[in-house]
Amino acid sequence: MSEAEKQFAATKKTLEQFEKKIRAKFDEYIMGIMLLPPPREGEAKDKINVLVLMDDTDSQKMPKAELQAKLQDIVDKEAAIVSKDLLPEVLLLSELWQACYDGKHDLLQMMALGQIVHDKGMLQAVKIAEIHKSMVLKKFEKYIVSYVLAGSLVQGRATPESDIDVFIVIDDTDVKKMTRAELKDKLRAIIIGMGHDAGQLTGIKNKLNVQVYILTDFWDNIKEANPIIFTFLRDGIPFYDRGIFMPWKQLLKMGKVKPSPEAIDMYKSTGDQMVQRMQFKMNEIAMEDAFWAVQTPTQAAIMLYGLPPPTPKETAGVLRDVFVKKEKIFEEEYVKIFEKILKTRKDMEHLTKKNITGKELDEILTGAKKYLERLNKLFEQITNLKEKEDVLHLWESAATVVRDALKLEGVEKASEEQLVPLFKETIIHAGVVPEKYLRLVQELQHAKNEHAKGKLQMSDVHAMKKKASELIKFLVEHIQRKRGHELERARIRVKYGDKYGEVLLLDKHAFITPDLDAKEKEVQKAVIKKDGGLANIQASSLEELEHAITNLKLPHNAFIKQPIFDDLKKIFGKDVEILIG
Repeated sequence: MSEAEKQFAATKKTLEQFEKKIRAKFDEYIMGIMLLPPPREGEAKDKINVLVLMDDTDSQKMPKAELQAKLQDIVDKEAAIVSKDLLPEVLLLSELWQACYDGKHDLLQMMALGQIVHDKGMLQAVKIAEIHKSMVLKKFEKYIVSYVLAGSLVQGRATPESDIDVFIVIDDTDVKKMTRAELKDKLRAIIIGMGHDAGQLTGIKNKLNVQVYILTDFWDNIKEANPIIFTFLRDGIPFYDRGIFMPWKQLLKMGKVKPSPEAIDMYKSTGDQMVQRMQFKMNEIAMEDAFWAVQTPTQAAIMLYGLPPPTPKETAGVLRDVFVKKEKIFEEEYVKIFEKILKTRKDMEHLTKKNITGKELDEILTGAKKYLERLNKLFEQITNLKEKEDVLHLWESAATVVRDALKLEGVEKASEEQLVPLFKETIIHAGVVPEKYLRLVQELQHAKNEHAKGKLQMSDVHAMKKKASELIKFLVEHIQRKRGHELERARIRVKYGDKYGEVLLLDKHAFITPDLDAKEKEVQKAVIKKDGGLANIQASSLEELEHAITNLKLPHNAFIKQPIFDDLKKIFGKDVEILIG
């Protein structure tokens, strides 16, 4: 360890011991302890110079000078016990402020260079404010009228967490190159930025709260009796003043600075205006905010159920008819809460009720909160209800596809009781589809029956959705394949010249596509005669062909008779060839 490091460690230990002794004796009154820089010459330059700032605002029994001398004597004796190198200086808070009033700022400058040992907030306020003031004056001295420390610190209500409020007044009486507002905005931005720089430099960050006023506005605020400015004049401590702040402060103390009659009238009417604003806000909460807070979520619940959103007038009726009476999952008391909020809104809208009382507003808000809590549970109930109803839709969809599969095997009709046995006998036992799909049909039918008894669990619903999807997908693909095979047996493909065409024989009609490779396919329709020939050939469309295929009854047997070959020659020419396979 170097000699300098040893000296610093020894000084730190001495200061800690001194702080402990002094705080044990005067902690309630000590506002801060600071290590001051040594003087450039004299005996004190080799001493540990310590400033002890003490609060004397409650001291009224003895003169300030006598109090300071008495405290200095006690502190000197305590310092001598700790170290002969300690040189303490007791500074009363009133003395510090008086030096500021008198424009003697040497003490502030010395404190700005000091190192804080202990602080209740005042030393850091003085330190950062003085450094910030020096920065501001260096750049804008010709514009600065006053730099004043204010706020809770100088009112005796400060804590180490308190903001450090400073007010800066800018002279705008000789501004020519820009407007007063531009001057204020320009300087304000730079001055606040300097506050950030001062915080970085001192380590006292996010504490400095800078208020910038232009002189003309400041004077207007005094005339208008602005309470902030009056408080600022009464309590503020000038760290810099060009002869403006202190005269105002003295005039205020003498009772010479008084608000105008207009300002008094304005402040007198402020109370009534604020009450009117409060009443307006209360009315607005009761009339609009509370109503829409319950109306919109209620419409959402009704839409979740599957109904279109009702108008405000209809909402309560839908709630009662659907959820209270029909589904029996909602209570009448909550519908009445909704109706009460709606009625309050109507009464105020139609001016049959002009104002809402605090008690009435509290009842409305309490009711709205209670209603919304119950509505959240209703959302869950509707979701559960809908998911269980999905089981019926799943069964109906599956049953429809099963019936379509049975029709392919020649079974035209099947009641719900016959559905599973017929599916088992006609499709499963015949080896048309695997047996696992019989189990899926049986499980879906069982779930539908359990739902009817009210025994179905939500976990069962999710499982059934998966199984139904698997069954329906498989059977639809099976039906499509089966239809494709049936249609292939009814299709006649031909070649004539370098073109290909086809004739599809469907029940009583045949559909002719002369050119399968054409970009826009031409489709014709003909009647199939009893002898197998084609008659009444006329234009048709792809849409009509699709409709005929969809409605074709399966299984479908198409027979080709001799007359059709003659008709194919008429349609496609004598050299027409029929493709096999």
